[in-house]
Parts: sequence; structure tokens; C-alpha cells
Amino acid sequence: MKKLILFFGPFLLFSAAFAQHHMIAMGTNKQNKHLPLYTKIGKREIYHLYINDTAVNYTGKQAAGMAINGSIPAPTLEFTEGDTAEIYVHNEMMMETSIHWHGLILPNRYDGVSYLTTSPIAAGQTHLFKFPLVQHGTYWYHSHTMTQEQSGLYGAFIIHERQTAPVKEYTLLLSDWTDENPEQVQRRLHNASDWYAIRKGSTQNYLQAIQTGHLKTKLTNEWKRMTAMDVSDVYYDRFFSNGKAENAAPQFRAGDQVRLRVVNGSSSTYFWLAWAGGKIKVVANDGEDVQPVEADRMIVGVAETYDVMVTIPADGSYEFLATPEDRTKFTSLWLGEGTRHPAKKLPKLTYFDGMKMMNDMMDMHGNMKEMAGMKMTNQVMDMNTVMYQELDEGEPPVTLNYGMLKAVHPTTLPAGPTKLLNFELTGNMNRYVWSINNKTVSETDKILIKQGENVRIILYNNTMMRHPMHLHGHFFRVLNGQGEYSPLKNTLDIMPMERDTIEFRATESGDWFFHCHILYHMMSGMGRIFSYENSPANPEVPDPAAGFKKVAADDRKFYASAKLGLETNGSDGNAALANTRWKFSTMWHLGIKDTKGYESETMFGRYFGRMQWLYAYAGFDYHYKKTDEQEKNLFGQISNKNNRHTVVAGLAYTLPMLFVADARIDGNGKLRFQLGRDDIALTSRLRFSIVGNTDKEYSAGLRYIVNKNFSLSSHYDSDMGLGAGLTLTY
Repeated sequence: MKKLILFFGPFLLFSAAFAQHHMIAMGTNKQNKHLPLYTKIGKREIYHLYINDTAVNYTGKQAAGMAINGSIPAPTLEFTEGDTAEIYVHNEMMMETSIHWHGLILPNRYDGVSYLTTSPIAAGQTHLFKFPLVQHGTYWYHSHTMTQEQSGLYGAFIIHERQTAPVKEYTLLLSDWTDENPEQVQRRLHNASDWYAIRKGSTQNYLQAIQTGHLKTKLTNEWKRMTAMDVSDVYYDRFFSNGKAENAAPQFRAGDQVRLRVVNGSSSTYFWLAWAGGKIKVVANDGEDVQPVEADRMIVGVAETYDVMVTIPADGSYEFLATPEDRTKFTSLWLGEGTRHPAKKLPKLTYFDGMKMMNDMMDMHGNMKEMAGMKMTNQVMDMNTVMYQELDEGEPPVTLNYGMLKAVHPTTLPAGPTKLLNFELTGNMNRYVWSINNKTVSETDKILIKQGENVRIILYNNTMMRHPMHLHGHFFRVLNGQGEYSPLKNTLDIMPMERDTIEFRATESGDWFFHCHILYHMMSGMGRIFSYENSPANPEVPDPAAGFKKVAADDRKFYASAKLGLETNGSDGNAALANTRWKFSTMWHLGIKDTKGYESETMFGRYFGRMQWLYAYAGFDYHYKKTDEQEKNLFGQISNKNNRHTVVAGLAYTLPMLFVADARIDGNGKLRFQLGRDDIALTSRLRFSIVGNTDKEYSAGLRYIVNKNFSLSSHYDSDMGLGAGLTLTY
């Protein structure tokens, strides 16, 4: 018996300690969510992550968020290369969730895309992710469910080399925050609201155009059917360095060389990086080491990571400044202690200069024109520089681009068959549609690939936005002119008009997502799924066909909008449910007093073309107005306004200057042609609308936007007369 106790004693003590650890994790974590629960047993590194809803106050008012172990951002997870990660994700929310391990090479079933590679983590359930750590570098993790990432479900994931010289280092996770519900952000983007442009001061309205001498620029822009330009979609309340608008690392001293592991964990923000202490030396990108290269400044795309070396030049505190691409605010990390040495702040963008540039680059069909003699690739030529006021001051700074990155070892792919794919990034801001080859994820099949072949992708960005394209579960070579030392990446920033080539070796199995990492672009459908032929069954996805339908449902989602006018002459308004291609809508006019009457039109239709300027619809029209007159339209047909109820069908087309021409015929054979435009930006908040048709109906109105839901308004209507009041917008 004693021998048995001696033999099994250590095992029993270890088991008891391990069980106690689990009891502590499960029992007391609710009171200690700010502490990541971690243990290491041999080469097994074990974390417990608890996901919960939470309330935060970053701006002076309470907002809803989601936290991991009570923290936004989530705890930084640290591992050693060659060990095995065991991560227990406990979902304590009332909805399902997921965790994707961004940039990691791991078995397909643990990639973390619900229904595609991994089972969703249901409310109240725990999911174990267990995989070997076959790489080192700076990575991160985040939810891949709906818009949960924007609410706070993201954190850094660091894998250290087992044998490496000690170095001072600091992990810096950059992110963006909005007090608004991210689902409402997404809805607002799809409904073409310019509320975010108002908040950012980037409406490029007619008054600004006249004041800056850019009226011709504005008119040319709208003649080409383009709306006001911007470099980002969303107005954010705060930008964060490790969860704070301003953070500090006072532990560093003069002469210290610090390896900053920079993670862009934002949902849709690019950040310009600058260092008050001098040059920034880049030593790794997306977790992969590169030959050191110095720059004065650099931009880090959404989801990218960079390891950079900075040297504290002297006693004091030096600012590592991160500025969002739209330059609305900034976030800072102060390295060192003592007198502060700030980095130079970036001035506002000159949007009309950017608009003029876009006018030259865009043809009348909404396509980017490739300029003769200009090779747009690998960030080498940033067309947005025309908006950068700082470049007018002295010597231009050295700005990092992909052409400067060089791998530390050869990356040439083994010989083998090559599958060539051409991806044109497509979309438009008018209806917030984002796609590849004008098709969303739901409108395409999976792309079949085979183990052992090389996959080469030529990407062309035919949109006015940058797109950070991310490939799950693989690294790809960026063909940047460095030959066999072309750098390896998992996320590629591709600028407007750029044509970039990437390639990877098909070494895995299962299904892998390739998508734009701007959260709202991905949810709109800008992505594809690579599927290995003859892959073994994935136990996490028992029904792949049903799983694909769930993934595809994201870009098929319908978004609601409504506008209700309450004025002294009555009420007019509209409401709609719309997705990428389809729209169900209704509009009404309700007159009072002498203008008593009612009109309602309910339609269902589909948008066509890449720019979606054409809309075909059918529906029902009802009109009642007490009158003895028999009005005729401009075609000599009886309008029958006193009791009209009929089916209709028609086509609407967006013309130059953004006017919409609408031609229809009703069930009685009556024709109607209508021309109008809504929400012309006279000033930042003052909007003008006008419409008229061949039934001799017309109206014009003004609306002053007070906030995102409330406007003061006035309009004259040929049926309802003159009125003033307010307009509610949803």
C-alpha cells in the first residue's frame, strides 16, 4: 500500500491541484475577471476565457460592451513556440459567440469561424481549443460572430521563440470604439446616412465647395454619380492603446531598445504610426520576421501586426502616436518617465483635393481608370497623398510600404501546379455593397483547391476604399520585387487602383475564409471560401451545406430604414427593408385641412449592376383626394387622383448629378415619369430635396439635421401645400 501511495501520491496531489485550479477558475472568476486564468503543465499552456456582457463608460455616458475576463481589450495570451495551447472559452452571454485565432497555423476545426470551421459556442457553453504552436510572432484573437468584435471581443496573442536573446518588449493593441450599437452602425451604413460624415466634418457640402474654390470639383464629382468621399466609414467616439485613449509605459529608460508588438485590433480603422524618439525600425509583419528596415512613419491596416524597434533617446517620456486615417482623433502610448516629448500631430485631410483626384481616376461607369505609366502596387504609390497637408512642409518623411519588406529566409514556393485566380474588389458606398467580382459570399460557390498545388491570386481594387484582405490558416507571399525573399503575410492592405499578386502553397485541409477585415465590409459580403478537395470530415461541422448557408446569411441580411415627416400640412414619409440586391419599400403622403387626402405606394424590387444604378420594381399604388376635377397628366391621360388603386411596374435609374429618373406604368395603362433627388448637402447639416413628375405633382423641401434621428424640416407639396415641422429618421 505504501508503495502504491508513494507511486501515485504525486499524481494524486497534482490532480487535486489541477482540479482546484478548475474550481477556482469556474467559481471565483466572476469576481476576478481582470485576471487572466493561466496555468502551465509541461508543454501544455492552459487559459480560461470567460465571455460576458458588460457596461462601460468611455465618453461620459454608459454603453454596452462585451468583455473577456472582465477586460476590454481581452487579456493578452502569451505562449512559447513548440508548446500546445489549451484554451477553454466559456460563453456566459445570452447569445452564441466564437473566437478566431488570427494568423495562426492550426487544424481547421479550431480556426473559429462558426458553422464554417468550428461549432458556435452556444450561450452557457464551453468550447475547448487545443492546437500545437508551430510558429512565433505577434498575432491576435477576436470574435467572428456578427459584430461582436466591435463591442470588445478582441485581444493580443503572442508566441515567443523558445531560444531567443532577452529583449525589452511591450504589446500595444490599437482599437476603435463607438458607443453606438454596432448592429445599428451596420444598419446606418447600409442606409446611406451621412451622419458619420457630419460628425467627422467630412460632408464636402456645396457651401464648403464654394468657400474653398472647389465648386467645379463638387459638380464634376456628382456628374460622375459619386457621393462625397471619405477614407473611413464610421465615426468613432474613441481610439485606444490597450483600452485607453492615452496609455503609458514608464518602466523604460534612456538607451533602452524596446520591441513594440503593434496589433491593429480595430474593426474598421487604419492607423498612422509615428514615434517622437526618431526612426521606427520594422523587424516583423503579421508575425513573420523581416529584414530590419527604418521609416519615419507607417500605416498599419486593419488586422495587421507589426513588430517595431524603438530606442528611448534620453531621459523623459516619448510619444508613440497612432492616428486614425480620417484624422478625427488620436491615441498615444508614452514610453519612459519624465518630461514629455510629443510626436507631431497630423493635420486634417483636404478632402476636396482628394475629390478632385478621384474625379480624374473614375470614369462615367464607376470604374477606376488605370493611369498610363503608373504602376500601382504594394502601397508604393499612395494616391491619398494629395490630401496630406504635412507633405507640404519641408523634406517628405520616409513612409514604409510593402515594397520595402524583405523576408529573412527564402520563401519561394515548391514547384507544382498553379491555380490562378483573378479577384476584382468591387462595391459602392451609395448602398454600401462590398463584393469580389461583383458577387458576395452568398452569391458564389466555394473555390475548390487541392493539396500540393500553388494558388496565385491577382487582386485589383476597383473601389475608392482600402481593403485589408485576410486569409485564414495560411501565410501567402506578397510578390513585391524582392524575388525569393518576398515577405510572408496573412493580411494584405490593397489601396484604390492597386493590382497586387499573392500566392500560397495549399498545405492544409477543410474550408478557409478569405475576406476583407473591415468588419462591415466582411458582413456585407466581400469574401470567398477556399475549400480543399477530398478533405476529411470536420467533426465541428456535421452538415457543411447547412453551415455554408449560415455563413452566407450575413450578406443577405435585410436592414430597416424609415423617415417620418410631421409638418403643419400633414405627414409624408417612407420606410424600407433592403439588402444587397433587394428592397421592399412603402411611402405615403397624408394631407390635412384643405389638402386632405392620402397616397400610398408599396413596392418590391431588385438592384442591378455593380454600381446598382438600375432598380426594377413592381407594387401597388393607392391615391385618394376628394375632388371633382378630372386631372390629366402630361401625356394627356386621366390621373384619377380621387380614387386610384392599381398595380404598377417600373424602372428607376441614377443619372449624373445623382438625380433618379423613374419611369413606370400602372394596371390601367397610365404612364408616369418622375425625376428627383433627395438630401442635397447645401451645408454640413442643411439638406435640400426636390422631385417632380408627369402627373403634375412636385415638391421641394429643406431639412436641418439636429442629430441622427431628429431634423427640423419644411417643404412645399403640390397636393399638400406648404408646411413646417420636424422629421424623424431611423
